[in-house]
Amino acid sequence: MKQKNGAWLLALAAMLCSIGGVCIKGVPWTPLAINGARNVIAACITGAFLWRAGRRLRWNGAVACGALSLALTTNLYVFATKLAGAANAILLMYTAPIFVLLYLWLAKGQKPPRAAVAACVLVFAGIGCFVADGLAAGTLLGNALGLGSGVAYAGVFLVNTEPEGDAMSSYFLGQVAGALIGLPFLSGETDFSFVPMVCIFALGVFQLGLSYVLIARGIATTPPMTASLVTAIEPILTPVWVALAYGERLSGFSLAGAVLVLCSVVWFNTRGRKAL
Repeated sequence: MKQKNGAWLLALAAMLCSIGGVCIKGVPWTPLAINGARNVIAACITGAFLWRAGRRLRWNGAVACGALSLALTTNLYVFATKLAGAANAILLMYTAPIFVLLYLWLAKGQKPPRAAVAACVLVFAGIGCFVADGLAAGTLLGNALGLGSGVAYAGVFLVNTEPEGDAMSSYFLGQVAGALIGLPFLSGETDFSFVPMVCIFALGVFQLGLSYVLIARGIATTPPMTASLVTAIEPILTPVWVALAYGERLSGFSLAGAVLVLCSVVWFNTRGRKAL
């Protein structure tokens, strides 16, 4: 029952995260400035939850690795969204399950079940469609940064695999780091009109604040491999919001890759994760 509740929390978190693409495109700032501003708000949200729950902030190697993972994820994702488009960026970030699988297998000795391997192979094949299409469109750097965010995002789900790990502490410190990195770049921005500020507020409160509080609670009772795939509702919704707001569309080749990725994830979550 606890694992089922954890999965629901992760699904809700993914829905909140899915507004990232549409909101980032609504802010005409540099990627680092956007990430710095949203992290300030998110750190306040996460810090308030830590204080309200009476939890002490922890610091050790595992917590530091988790914080670094989140800081890298948020920075790389914003850059990828600006350079490669929201749909490409989010689907490349969702190569994370592949890296979760590899880490658990190579570092923890947890041999993955065939269903997990099959799902990851299919996901990787779908991502290949995006990369190939992006190369033709001249977005190699954006795709590379998106793939890098996938590697970093895996660490977000792996933070609790170490005995001394603490997800909430990692996420709070990662948000503080993101704020410190990005805030200096705000001095060069000039557009603080209504729409950009609403988008920044939504990014900080919902997309990076409340969502990661839910992720921290969800992964406490959900295996990392399952958690990284349950949250795949995010790449389903992200292109929808962007298409509705800005008319950004996937090409036919990228759409084929998206269908392959999403079908693989749905299959794994309905059939394959029983083997975990």
